[in-house]
Amino acid sequence: MAQQIPEYKVLPEIKTEEMLKMFKGERTGWVLVGPKKYFFPMRFIEQGTGFYNFKARPDDTWVASYPRSGIYTGTTLTQELVYLLSNNLDFKTAGKKLLAERFPFLEFSLFNHPEVTCEFLQINKNDLTKQELCREIAKPGYELVSAMTSPRFIKTHFPFSMLPSGLLDIGCKVIYVARNPKDVGVSWYNLNRSIKTQGYIGDFPTFWNYFENDLTPWSPYWAHLKEAWNLKDHQNLLFLFYEEMTCDFPKAIRKVAKFLGKTYTDEEIDKVANYLDIRNFRNNPMVNCSELRACSIIEEGNFVRKGGIGGWKHMFTPELDARADKWIEENLKDTDLRFPFFNNNIDNNN
Repeated sequence: MAQQIPEYKVLPEIKTEEMLKMFKGERTGWVLVGPKKYFFPMRFIEQGTGFYNFKARPDDTWVASYPRSGIYTGTTLTQELVYLLSNNLDFKTAGKKLLAERFPFLEFSLFNHPEVTCEFLQINKNDLTKQELCREIAKPGYELVSAMTSPRFIKTHFPFSMLPSGLLDIGCKVIYVARNPKDVGVSWYNLNRSIKTQGYIGDFPTFWNYFENDLTPWSPYWAHLKEAWNLKDHQNLLFLFYEEMTCDFPKAIRKVAKFLGKTYTDEEIDKVANYLDIRNFRNNPMVNCSELRACSIIEEGNFVRKGGIGGWKHMFTPELDARADKWIEENLKDTDLRFPFFNNNIDNNN
């Protein structure tokens, strides 16, 4: 018997009217899901039950995170890394098949408002292939992923409380990537500006205010991280920090390989590291969302950005930085979660 959609509340009307003027990719509004009030577009009402009842398989491999928390582009590099390590370094397939096909984003359909999809179709009216992509990304992700053959590789930004019940216990492997909130906020701001399903038109301080107050998709940020952190000792969960991957990427590759039950030589590890080096990665059309840019869903520019640690210092005023520090300190009081190498002296923004 199918379970019902989790309890949700519609965002108050005054706040909805304000935010619809700032986020042009949403046309109806938002809901706050469950006791932790996870923030999602109104399409959750239509699709939430399908996601809630999505069935995991024991041989699924998941990459999970809060948005823009992984190295370079949220989870993108981690997805490609996991795919290669799990498939005996099949660079040939990785080089000719889009990452989105090999490792689909489970809930992206929630962020394709029907009106915006119609606009994408109009923009691409002279290209049937592009129109098909616009339709495909709007289809409920649980339908697309359920139709895949095993073993499946799945990307998600859902918190653990919204993932299939017991997925770790049935044998699914989950790699969760966390990143310090200041760099997350900057990267998340840039993506919200460039991807038209979000369509943010405001400035960074305003965006940070929404982020800090749990009013950007998949927020609350802290609840999201703490749910994963509380499961970090489970044998089927690997909790990784973006910062540790940046500090010693070959070491992180070996750590992921071991978690996946794979063994590779130093030469093979170096080959993977070189393949995923940002200088190569940002120019790889299979992973940099070239198909979304071609359809004008993402504005021209690099979906794969700079990477590095400490880029937030170029965006924060002293006043905003002090406020953010207080927010971070307050939210770390009840946990032993700490971000490695995160201090005011680090700046590796390259």
